[in-house]
Amino acid sequence: MDERLFSMEAEFFKALAHPTRVRILKHLRGCEKCVCEFTEDLDVEQSNISQHLAILRKQDIVSFRKEGLKVVYKINYPQIFEILDLVEEIIVSQVNDTLNLLKKSPPKKGGEKHE
Repeated sequence: MDERLFSMEAEFFKALAHPTRVRILKHLRGCEKCVCEFTEDLDVEQSNISQHLAILRKQDIVSFRKEGLKVVYKINYPQIFEILDLVEEIIVSQVNDTLNLLKKSPPKKGGEKHE
């Protein structure tokens, strides 16, 4: 496969690689939002939200339009939610696998190291 495509894929995932950006995307699920709504609903400073939105815009994940003084954002590709849902499923599976392993492990005896 073309190295440029690998690089583009990596850059795309980098744009998702911050909890605030994931929260922003989940907040945009099914609707458009004004920047002012992000600051209120996510309890994050507007300057910080703007920086994260700029990263998402650079990857063309979100776009915006102006309504008077308001700047309204939307998701460009709803498939992003499929990605986020799959990642969440994987994480839940990983946590469940870890919990199952812990349940199967014999309890440690006083001072004994468990390997």
